[in-house]
Amino acid sequence: MKWNEVRNIYPNQFVKFEVLKSHIENDKEYVDEIAVIGPIADDKATRELLESKDNVLIYHTANEVVVIKLRTRIGLRRALRNAH
Repeated sequence: MKWNEVRNIYPNQFVKFEVLKSHIENDKEYVDEIAVIGPIADDKATRELLESKDNVLIYHTANEVVVIKLRTRIGLRRALRNAH
């Protein structure tokens, strides 16, 4: 399903969905197709997002497109100490 279809079915609310198809441009992932799991109450949206895994997201239909800003992982560095 396309995001504009979801916006028409679930206006002005949070929706839980699985990303089926997306593409990356620069440092952003644009979601092209999704499988809707269902609407989420506003007061439960944050918890649902924090508990979501893999390709499952919570997003508000007020947004015209689903865009995820990708962050590069910066590894922690520490000095190795010799055990003499």
